[in-house]
Amino acid sequence: MSAVWSTSLRRALGCSGRTPVSSFRVRSAKSVLCNKYATATASSRAAAAVAHSHSEQTPQKSLFPGAVGSHYTEQLDFQRDYAAISTYRVLDQDGNVILKDQDPGLSKETCLKMYTSMLTLNAMDLILYEAQRQGRISFYMTSYGEEATHMGSAAALTLDDVIYGQYREAGVLMYRGFTIEQFMNQCYSNEQDLGKGRQMPVHYGSKALNFQTISSPLGTQLPQAAGSAYALKRSGKDACVVCYFGEGAASEGDFHAALNIAATTESPVLFFCRNNGYAISTPSKEQYRGDGIASRGHGYGMDTVRVDGNDALAVYNVVKEARRRAIAEHRPVLIEAMTYRVSHHSTSDDSSAYRSKDEVSDWQKKDSPIIRFRKYLDKKGWWSEKEEQAFKKEIRSKILKEFAKAETIKKPSVKELFTDVYAGEQPLNLREQEEELKRLIAKFPKEYDTSEYAK
Repeated sequence: MSAVWSTSLRRALGCSGRTPVSSFRVRSAKSVLCNKYATATASSRAAAAVAHSHSEQTPQKSLFPGAVGSHYTEQLDFQRDYAAISTYRVLDQDGNVILKDQDPGLSKETCLKMYTSMLTLNAMDLILYEAQRQGRISFYMTSYGEEATHMGSAAALTLDDVIYGQYREAGVLMYRGFTIEQFMNQCYSNEQDLGKGRQMPVHYGSKALNFQTISSPLGTQLPQAAGSAYALKRSGKDACVVCYFGEGAASEGDFHAALNIAATTESPVLFFCRNNGYAISTPSKEQYRGDGIASRGHGYGMDTVRVDGNDALAVYNVVKEARRRAIAEHRPVLIEAMTYRVSHHSTSDDSSAYRSKDEVSDWQKKDSPIIRFRKYLDKKGWWSEKEEQAFKKEIRSKILKEFAKAETIKKPSVKELFTDVYAGEQPLNLREQEEELKRLIAKFPKEYDTSEYAK
């Protein structure tokens, strides 16, 4: 191989003298590097011929085990600029299918379930947000502006698929069959709450619907999902794991650990990132550099796709194909759904402190996922304004009824403090603690008022 021997390189190696730059060839490692290096050939014609012959050769593949797909190059090149990953869509902002062959051809029944679930989620969010402001529940998070990511993905999955949510996936659970009554019971932490009052509001979970209970610490569901996917793979079940998270959680160490575990174990898991522009008050431009979250998939050797998260049909197509790949080809997939968080992060946040109200209203006007899907339904002749108003009135009445009912149900029994920790017989230390609590309640009934708790 012809090579250039630079003055700086010779100095670094402790060599002296000058060598013609056009024809230096490195000898074997056993040669004395500085004093016995190869000399230039006399003929410039021969040097040119050698250079030409090498330019015609296929690049030599690197043998290093840490990067088996790499090839050698003699050009020093620091890579910084990469082509941005495109954003897949099916519908334009007016609800038109851009390429007919990309329309998934969903039935009227499925489309209306997706759309009415969006309306139901919106109505429930409004009522429970106001309930928190009135002090009737302690906390709440809405999903305004992200409804298509919920329903589009949920429609492409089966009940055998295991869901790990972050905290803004109520619509996914709703689509799978979680009832308004169950949502209300959880937010009120009453006796009928499946979690027995042990979680904050919106920390839903359902064993029957394969929806793992949400936990507050950010990103913890990511490695858990990778482990569950590996277990599914070993079981041979025709199912995958879907793990939802925001772009803020992608800055947690758990994100990187999870993707690496899933990639190296070739486990069937879909990592679904809702990139809504803000990690609480931190805008994406301050959250990371580079091309969003999708660009990180390549580093872990994963199939990766970016989708318009405000396009329910595009989300459906992406998740359906990702699910097929994950199960049939035993591979994890990273999905980045681009959307916009219209609401405050939670009832503990005031987004007007870090973004203008005009910015929010502009997004609602130019790209509402509900309006876009409604236009698609209108063009199909599957929905009308009369049906819209009738449904909104009906679902609001139903939500308020369940809301009022949940508010009157007592809190779980105090004894539930000591259950579900150990299987089988309760250990001695817990029995002692329970007896001590009973003694204190009996001794100080005013201080430990249990009248609002079930027996």
